[in-house]
Amino acid sequence: MSISSVIKSIQDIMRKDAGVDGDAQRLGQLSWLLFLKVFDAQEELLEFEQDNYKEPIPEKYLWRNWAADEQGITGDELLEFINDDLFPDLKNLVAPIDKNPRGFVAKEAFSDAFNYMKNGTLLRQVINKLNEIDFTDSKERHLFGDIYEQILRDLQSAGNAGEFYTPRAVTRFIVQMIDPQLGESIFDPACGTGGFLACSFDHVKGQYVETASDHQTLQKQIRGVEKKQLPHLLCTTNMLLHGIEVPVQIRHANTLNKPLSSWEIEDQVDVIVTNPPFGGTEEDGIEKNFPAEYQTRETADLFLQLIIEVLKEKGRAAVVLPDGTLFGEGVKTKIKKLLLEECNLHTLVRLPNSVFAPYTGIKTNILFFEKGEPTQDVWYYEVPLPTGVKAFNKTKPMKLEDLSECADWWGEGNSLTDKIKRQNRQENEHAWKVSIDEIVERNYNLDIKNPHEEEQIVHDPEELLAEYHQQQQEIGELRNQIKGILAEALAPNKERGKA
Repeated sequence: MSISSVIKSIQDIMRKDAGVDGDAQRLGQLSWLLFLKVFDAQEELLEFEQDNYKEPIPEKYLWRNWAADEQGITGDELLEFINDDLFPDLKNLVAPIDKNPRGFVAKEAFSDAFNYMKNGTLLRQVINKLNEIDFTDSKERHLFGDIYEQILRDLQSAGNAGEFYTPRAVTRFIVQMIDPQLGESIFDPACGTGGFLACSFDHVKGQYVETASDHQTLQKQIRGVEKKQLPHLLCTTNMLLHGIEVPVQIRHANTLNKPLSSWEIEDQVDVIVTNPPFGGTEEDGIEKNFPAEYQTRETADLFLQLIIEVLKEKGRAAVVLPDGTLFGEGVKTKIKKLLLEECNLHTLVRLPNSVFAPYTGIKTNILFFEKGEPTQDVWYYEVPLPTGVKAFNKTKPMKLEDLSECADWWGEGNSLTDKIKRQNRQENEHAWKVSIDEIVERNYNLDIKNPHEEEQIVHDPEELLAEYHQQQQEIGELRNQIKGILAEALAPNKERGKA
């Protein structure tokens, strides 16, 4: 049976349970079960490899001891075991990160997890279905990404909070262009379910890892932070499946909670690959962690500042950002000026507006930059829709080959040869170069249209609807800017009124 069939069967079983309400809770329920199964699959390998092996969690909570037998505990007995023993004990597990790091990972995974199911018989059916997947089998282990995609197709509302799960083609393209090396620290400050980190891990492993020592080095390179519990749990599971034995570098926190001035030199990283949430606003007070002139509640703007700060000298980044960042004014202008003065924004790839369908029709871009030298010229590349395709959608998403012409024009990698090739780029119907002087004259407006393309009148309903949604997004961003300006202007008056 295929993984997608197993997941569909599990979802159908969960729909019969009165305690599970909607796709979000089904995903949450499935996530902690998957974590425990994957965690135990890796434990079996470690037990085989290590002479002094010791279980990081109580032995009775290992999947093999309560879930693996399809004739095992069920009904009320199963519910009592999970609700009264397993969850409380794992949430309160004494597992210092320095003495029991894998136990610490398990405790973190269960910190905000919850058992929604109320029918122990149905829960046993779900567990038995999961047992049809063998995560010790390398082929099935690498299909775990398909589980994410199968589930996320049912979570189209995920985009409502500014969370847009990055298509695999975009993730792979970004990692190929950034080309992280063995030994370089790789960071995603808003890592979601770990797509960028998993892809980076696979890239380095496939290109540069040759020895067991190399593999140990690679395991320590990957770092991520995720604000929400569910994506964090999925990311941790994803890292376990990719062979990171102790993914303590995947923290459950809000990266923006830490004042920008508190980031030390030892916190800086070589590579950042990320698609930070955009279109949403942060909670009150978060903006106070940033310098007064750059304060805003727009999440993407705060993350861009953070990325500039956290990159090492000569570090490089690739960041997915919406069009609103390119043309926005006010604080956005100041942040773009900071970016162009402290970093070399050498390439800006403009993606088709349907790349993130069905989550959003907002047009997005990938900004590639290196820290340490100011920008002199920005190369733009506008990725066209494939011939005969009017728009991408959830059944026909963007493929890596749709970005192949851009990759050929670019010159993959970061070797000296590749950088020389980058210097010898040529303009074509999709590529053009803009000088920093022109950008400054435009008041740092980076929303520059392709000069080789005549303006076309669009009559396609899907494109018109996507354009309408984009315009509504832009209007919302402008409205938030105006509110912020008014709030700042009225603040002194309020203080005088109190006096």
